[in-house]
Amino acid sequence: MTLSKSIFTFFKELKANNNREWFLKNKPIFKQHEVQVKIFGEELKNRLNEFDSIDRFKLFRIYRDVRFSKDKTPFKTHFGLTWHRTKPLYRGGYYLHISPNKNFLACGFWDPNPSDLKRIRQELEYDAKEFRQIINTKEFSSVWGVLEGSELKTAPRNFDKNHPDIDLIRKKQYIFSINFSNREIFEPNFINRLEYALKKVKPFTDYMSDVLTTDENGESLF
Repeated sequence: MTLSKSIFTFFKELKANNNREWFLKNKPIFKQHEVQVKIFGEELKNRLNEFDSIDRFKLFRIYRDVRFSKDKTPFKTHFGLTWHRTKPLYRGGYYLHISPNKNFLACGFWDPNPSDLKRIRQELEYDAKEFRQIINTKEFSSVWGVLEGSELKTAPRNFDKNHPDIDLIRKKQYIFSINFSNREIFEPNFINRLEYALKKVKPFTDYMSDVLTTDENGESLF
C-alpha cells in the first residue's frame, strides 16, 4: 500500500498550531491518517513474518509526555512505528520514523539493559570476527551503512582498553539506520524497500539474538 502525502500536510499544520484546540478540531483528519498508518504497519508485520518472527506491531501515540520536558507542546509531529521480535528467542526490533524532512528506518539495540550490554561486550571481547563479517559484507553495508550508536570514550569497566576490538566493545548502542527523503516515503514501492532492507539486516539481529540467549560460556539460557 502507499501512504498519503497529506500526512505531511497535517503534520506541518500541526507544528504551526500545536495546541489542544486546533488538534481537537482536526482530530478526524488525524484519525484517518492514523488508521492508514496502522494498516501499513500491520501489512509490513505480515510480510516480516514470512522470514522473521514478529509478535506485535505498535504505533506510538501522538500525545507527548511533557511532565519533564521544557517543550510543553502537547502533540508529536511525527508517526513512530515499531515491530517487536518475539522474545525470548528473538531479540532486537525495528523502528520507522515518519515526519516532514526526518524519515528513517532503524534497527538494533538502542537502549540495552545492563545485563544485555555486558553480554554483548563479553561476546565481542571473546571473538568479534563473526560480527564484523556480518556488518562488513557488501550486501549488508550497501543497504545499512555503518554501525551507529553512542559509545564510551575509553574501555568499559573490567575490559582491556587495548583490546583489538575495543571500538565495538565500548559501544553503548548497536544501531543501524537508513534515511529516506520525503518523496521516497510516499512512493508505491516504499513498503517493498522496507521489507528488502529488513531481510538484509536479519543476519545481524539473528547473531545478536544468539548472543543474548546464551551465557558467557555459549550455553543456552532456555
